[in-house]
This record gives sequence, C-alpha cells and structure tokens, in this order.
Amino acid sequence: MSIDQDKQRRDIEKFISKMPSLSTTVGKVMEICSRTDASPNELNKVISLDPVLTGQVLKLINSAYYSLVNKVTSLTRAITMLGMNTVKNMALSTAIIRSVAGAKKSKALPTKKFWAHSIGAGVSAKLLGEVKGIPVMEREELFLAGLLHDLGKVPFGDEYIEVLNIAKYEQLPLCQVELDVLGIDHQEVGLMIAEKWKLNTVITTCIGSHHEIKNIRGQAAELQQQLGLVALGNLYANILDHGYAGNPFPDEDDVHTLLGITGLTMEEFCGIGNRVVEEIDKAKIFLQI
Repeated sequence: MSIDQDKQRRDIEKFISKMPSLSTTVGKVMEICSRTDASPNELNKVISLDPVLTGQVLKLINSAYYSLVNKVTSLTRAITMLGMNTVKNMALSTAIIRSVAGAKKSKALPTKKFWAHSIGAGVSAKLLGEVKGIPVMEREELFLAGLLHDLGKVPFGDEYIEVLNIAKYEQLPLCQVELDVLGIDHQEVGLMIAEKWKLNTVITTCIGSHHEIKNIRGQAAELQQQLGLVALGNLYANILDHGYAGNPFPDEDDVHTLLGITGLTMEEFCGIGNRVVEEIDKAKIFLQI
C-alpha cells in the first residue's frame, strides 16, 4: 500500500488544528504553580470555578490511596494536603487525556493499552529521578513528560496499522518505519501538539526528542538529564511490556548509552521494578483512567 506522504502531513496538521485548546482553568493553574510565591488559596480561587476539576481533586484526596479517616470536603484543604504540584499535574494530565479522548483516533493503538504504556513510562522516569536524588517537583515533571511522551501517535490515522505491523514483523525501530512509510514520525507530530498547547520546555523536549538518543548530549546539562530519564522510563515500560504503544523492540544499546548519560547503574535501573506496579496503580487513581 502506497501512502501519499504530503497528504498524510496535511491531514495531521488539520487534525491538530481541530484539537481543542487546553482550558483557561488549566492555563491559570500552570501559571500560578510556576511561581514560587503562589499559595493554595490562589489555586483554590481558580479551581473552584471549574466543577469538574474540583470534583477530581476531592475524589483524589478521598481515594483509597490516601486512606484518610475523615472525608475532606474543603477544596483549599485538599490542595494543601495533596500539594500544589500534584494538583497542577492532575489538572494538566487529565485535561490532555480528556482532549485526546474526545478526538477521533485510529484503531491502531487501543486507548487503554496506549495510556497504560504512557503511565508506565511516566512512573518509571519519576522513580529513576528519585534514585538520582532529583527534587520532588522535578520528579513530578518527569512523570508528566513520560506520561505525554507519545502524544504524537494520537493524530495518526488507520494507515498507522501498517507502520506497527512492519515495525513488529521486521523488528525495526518505530520512528524509522514512521518516517519511511508516512514521511513524519511521532516525535515531530508531538512537537506540533506541544507547541499548540504551549507546554513547557522539559515536556516539549521530551515529547520531541525521546528517541534521539545519539543527540541527547547536545542538550543543556539539566535537560540532558531529564530527557535521558524520560527516554529510560519509556524503554523500561517497553521492556516491562506494560501497555502497548507499538515499539516492542527497544534497542538494548540505547539503555547502556542512556545509563551513561544519566549516571545510573544497570542495578539501579532494574531496581525500581517492585515499585513500578504500585506507582502505576496510584497514577491510575490520580488520572481516573
């Protein structure tokens, strides 16, 4: 089957232009949380105007994961207990998942398996960040970047089934097959979405470059570390076979390169295993998937 690559690109650009923008609530939440002097009260004022987000925050604090004796009904108290960063991540990730769920997708990647892989990558990146002693707020950023790294696969149409079949049966890297067949890879498509939604530098770079292993050393030192950890998180989720995002044959050489970049040992990389599943279950509650 021959695919018109120019038409493919035009269709993807059209699809992205029709994707809904993130709500003003999410924009304001991101803006408040990026300031060091922001208070839970300020966040409360913005979130309280959004009944869906208010419900999600209260549902999360009262979920089995937190095992509280008394039910929390005050939004400000819930924000204080969860921490502003958790609330920010929840607002952004649930808004993105809602936007993506509302968009027409191909049948190539089953939604549940796709998000299971994405959560696995986010959780793994965050746990590897913890091993490295990265501060909590930055670890949460790693979770978000891992969760959203494959966003660029969403706008592909049913032609993507052919890409996945070639990658699987010929055991080739997915990005290479995407470029050969469609003329564009999911990293470039993901960048288009990240720019539309004005996502921050770390998340945007991880979405657009998580397979560019050989070029990671060209990034600024801190970004190099974050990108390396997210790329490792993605590889871990593939090796763990958690969910499915169409890349069943990760390159083992990439693991060793990334361990060198991040300064992690193979033992540390393998050592997060027993906590990954527990954290994935927590993230499912958090994202209400």
